[in-house]
Formats: sequence, structure tokens, C-alpha cells
Amino acid sequence: MASNSFGRHLRFTTFGESHGPAIGCTIDGVPAGVPLSEADLQPHLDRRRPGQSKHTTQRQEADQVRILSGVFEGQTTGTPIGLLIENTDQRSKDYGEIARQYRPGHADYTYQTKYGIRDYRGGGRSSARETAMRVAAGGVARQILKAALGEQDWWVRGALVQMGARKVDRANWDWDQVDQNDFFCPDAKAAALYDQDLSAIRKQGSSIGAVVEVVAHGLPAGLGDPIYAKLDSDLAAAMMSINAVKGVEIGEGFNAACLRGEENADEIQPGNDGQPLFLSNHAGGVLGGISTGQDIVVRFAVKPTSSLLIETNSINTAGEAVKVRTKGRHDPCVGIRAVPVGEAMMAFVLADLLLCARSNKI
Repeated sequence: MASNSFGRHLRFTTFGESHGPAIGCTIDGVPAGVPLSEADLQPHLDRRRPGQSKHTTQRQEADQVRILSGVFEGQTTGTPIGLLIENTDQRSKDYGEIARQYRPGHADYTYQTKYGIRDYRGGGRSSARETAMRVAAGGVARQILKAALGEQDWWVRGALVQMGARKVDRANWDWDQVDQNDFFCPDAKAAALYDQDLSAIRKQGSSIGAVVEVVAHGLPAGLGDPIYAKLDSDLAAAMMSINAVKGVEIGEGFNAACLRGEENADEIQPGNDGQPLFLSNHAGGVLGGISTGQDIVVRFAVKPTSSLLIETNSINTAGEAVKVRTKGRHDPCVGIRAVPVGEAMMAFVLADLLLCARSNKI
């Protein structure tokens, strides 16, 4: 199986399965001299790990990351960084019935067709368990950004802005609320409604989709290249690679089709600091594939979780009609825990492009 790596100058490769003994990744291209410890990575993994609320899978994984290589005396050495997380709470028996069935909405049929074999335990390699290592790699990327950008005002943050048809009220947007509720939601009133909605959906054995927004603030202008290596195409590829993501938009996104040219144009005036002052940001911080220095804004849509307690129609490996009901522990809205994953992918793309624009030293 190819295509387990992401990035150009900075590149990570993940390995492992949902119900295997461990998951891990290697990261190549990290400059020497970047401060890095397990304590720098663990807070990001703690935000993604399962079992933290009634609205996520009850699988209990500590997701304690270990640095195996590439760090000496608290600094990166310039050699590949190896990271590992042990799986400790697998319940493979939950998947015995679907060993010979194709679950609708899952990768069961396509993996079997392409490879002639599949690990049916929790989806194996196609499981969202793999995203824990993306978050760990994103933590390394944040340390690179921190070393490169110093103490200037920069950050990468994500938030859940829609669940089902219910959107947040942007007039209530408060970044401080994101870590104060179970939904990474910036609108406290919307979060309370999400709690009611998802409780009812979970009791019904169903699931629901969501939209996640990720914003990068304080990054310099000039990141990315035109034509086939655009910053926005890199971001789109990064977000689309996340499990269950079915759509990505940059800035105004699809809504730009509803605007007139003068509405969509981000007008520019001279700024007090000699830098251009943009009067709006419909472009999401990217023009011609290159960052403008404004906030970089990406949104992605996550489909409803395909693992359902409700029976659905499918076929088995013999081509016979069957009724499928997925047992086990699953997120009724996988979009919730996709928030720190989206942050990680954004951070990794930006660190990669920043290194591409500079020499191999911080």
C-alpha cells in the first residue's frame, strides 16, 4: 500500500492499524536545533483522544506519545523523528460479524477490491485512529513554526462551526469557548443545542455530519507557489486526506459564487506600518496560491459516521444481500474530534512551506 506519506520538504509517514499493537509515524526534514519533547506534543493529542465525553467513542486510549529518535537533550538533531503510541483498548470481537460483510459508507469493499485482503477490525488502516499520528506530527510542526516565527503573534486554531443543518452564530464567536465545551464550538449557545441534538441522535443509533473551520493567524505573506503548488491546493489536499472529509473550501469558498465582483474583491489601503491593509478577507488569506499575510481560513465538511446501530442494506463477500449493523464504540459525530486533526494538518502544511522558503536552518 503506497500513499502513507504527506509533505514535501517536511514529510511524515504514518503506520499502524486501529486494532494493531501500536500506531506511529516518522517525520523527515525537521531542521536541527528545534526544541522538542513529548510534553510539547501530548496536549494536542489529549484534545483528540477518545472517551472524553458522552459524545465521542468510549474507547479508552491514553494516547501517550513516545519519541523514539531524532531528539537529543531536548532538541531535534536533523535526523528522522520517530513517534509511537501504543493501542491499549482494542475490542476486536466487536467486529466478528462484519468480517464477511461490507459496511455501507466504509472502505471495506474498496480495500477488498484493490488489495484482495482487509483488516476488518475497526477498519484497520482506514480507521480514524490513524489521525492520532497526524496530530502528533502537527505538534512537531508547531514547534518548527514557533522556532521560526519566534514570539510574534501567531496561532493555528480550529472550531466546529456546524453540526447537521445547525450553524454557529458568528456574532457569538469566542475562541475562549472552544475548549470549554465538548464540541470545540466557539458559540456557547450553539454548543448547548448541539448537546441536545447529538444526545437524541446517539440514542437513535444514528450519526450526523459537521463542518470544521481552521484559521492560521500571523503567518507571513509569500508562502506557497503559483499554478500547481498553490498554498490553497496544498491545504485542500491536506484536509481532504482526513478520514470522512467530503468537501473543502478556502475563505469565502462556495459562497463566492453568490457574490458580485466588487463584493468579493478584498480592497487594499496603505497601512500605518507600511504594510498593505486589506479591508476584507474573502480570499481566505491566499491570492494566486500565495499567502497574503492575512488570516488563512479553511473549512471542511465531515460526513456522518458510517458505523451505525441502525440496520442498513449491503452485501457480503459472496455477493449476497445482508443487513448490516455495526457494533462497537463509535463517534456519533466524527467531526468533533476532527477539529485538532484539521489544526495539525494546517500547521504541517505551513511549516513545510516555511521550510521550503528558507534554508535548512531555523
